[in-house]
Amino acid sequence: MLEQEIAKRRTFGIISHPDAGKTTLTEKLLLFGGAIQKAGAVKSNKIKDHAKSDFMEIEKQRGISVATSVMGFNYNGVKINLLDTPGHQDFAEDTYRTLTAVDSVVMVIDCVKGVEIQTEKLMEVCRMRNTPVICFINKLDREGQDPYDLLDEVEEKLSIKVRPLSWPISMGKTFRGVYNLYNKSLVLFEASKRELTGGIDIEDINDPELDKLVGESNASQLREDVELIEGVYPEFSNEDYLAGKVAPVFFGSAVNNFGVRELLDCFVDIAPTPVPRETEERMILPEEEKFTGFVFKIHANMDPKHRNRIAFVRICSGKFERGKNYHHVRDDKKIRFSNATAFMAQDRETVEEAWPGDIVGIFDTGNLKIGDTLTEGEKGVYKGIPSFSPEIFKEVINKDALKTKQLDKGLKQLMEEGVAQLFTFELGSRKVVGVVGALQFEVIQHRLKHEYGASCSFSPMNLYKACWIASDDKKKLNEFIASKQRHIAKDKDGKLVFMAESRSWLGMVQDNFPDIDFHFTSEF
Repeated sequence: MLEQEIAKRRTFGIISHPDAGKTTLTEKLLLFGGAIQKAGAVKSNKIKDHAKSDFMEIEKQRGISVATSVMGFNYNGVKINLLDTPGHQDFAEDTYRTLTAVDSVVMVIDCVKGVEIQTEKLMEVCRMRNTPVICFINKLDREGQDPYDLLDEVEEKLSIKVRPLSWPISMGKTFRGVYNLYNKSLVLFEASKRELTGGIDIEDINDPELDKLVGESNASQLREDVELIEGVYPEFSNEDYLAGKVAPVFFGSAVNNFGVRELLDCFVDIAPTPVPRETEERMILPEEEKFTGFVFKIHANMDPKHRNRIAFVRICSGKFERGKNYHHVRDDKKIRFSNATAFMAQDRETVEEAWPGDIVGIFDTGNLKIGDTLTEGEKGVYKGIPSFSPEIFKEVINKDALKTKQLDKGLKQLMEEGVAQLFTFELGSRKVVGVVGALQFEVIQHRLKHEYGASCSFSPMNLYKACWIASDDKKKLNEFIASKQRHIAKDKDGKLVFMAESRSWLGMVQDNFPDIDFHFTSEF
């Protein structure tokens, strides 16, 4: 039973630079999976159907995704768990953490802009774990770069070999469709934002029927291209894809529902089922009988009417059952989860049981933190959900002294979600928020006001880096803290942090205190 359920599961994340069409692709995958009846527009305020995966008020107003959404749907007998991540670099931390919970990734690239800087950063995170990647080159209904140039750019900038599994017939205004190299069929382009179109099987690319369908010059160009691809690129190898060495490439136009079905059909065929995961103690296989899982995201107030916190748990092994007692490794105590849900963006249903690869949401009263491991008694902790040192720091200024409690509670809960990091200075108890991108301050301010009724402003601080500090020599550490008291803070978990004002000063301090270790991530 367990092995059958594992074989059915595919858990993946969609990643890209902002505006490459990631949320649109997510919508269309859900449409093909029958999970929604019609696609919502992500950008337009006139249309009532907002994108299903953007459900926070601020996302609807701005037309961008700021939090990872989790959605499950069935397609051709396979249970697909899809995590749509924020593309905007200001929310990169949420994306890095999400990548720890998936088994593979679909990377969306805009055919006009090509590979952008954020895509390169995300690819580095996939590299750290050798996560298998499929590329979807989007927006072919626009005048974009030459497909060969795009493939070269992907290989060069993302340092991964590529293998096209579909090929476009022209582009922009003259775009006629895509030839699917994976299953030898032709899909003709019809611009339709709502309807789903099917493909025409063409066993032999030299069939004169092709000339009738796409015109003689397009047909002869396609034959040349296919011959060149088959000659230049090695045959597609599933082993190389699963090892993260080769990225299969598909072309399409998500907004027009085009090329999405081909991507999905191939994905279901080749993408990995749930993979083994490493704890500090050992490697855990998904088919092990006993349940294990870890929290990779926490979201407060998903439903503004009820002040609730939901912890998202990736199941790694065994079977999760609602109402059963599980061991919370960090606190070394038993917790019973009587309320567990599965998601379709903000629609959710109660789950009685879940299997490796699934993501369940657990209602939490504040016991769980990002990175927590849950088991049926085993003590090992899953590895690898670090906090990175932020780039921008601002002090929190409370604008309403009567609402201090609400502000403190709101900050604590939002920081536990991993929206940003909070550092409290030892001297004077000043609170400083550190973020990866400036847009996060707006999100924090908006959510504090609307979800907690607390008003605050942010005052810029001249800080370069937050460094977590440690030392084998307790005495030396205490001496360092005493001499740098003004620059010592604690993070939300009470770990000691040295707040460095500039790169050169940090270098000087490191030289002067050789017994102190300075770390740029919280997991060291």
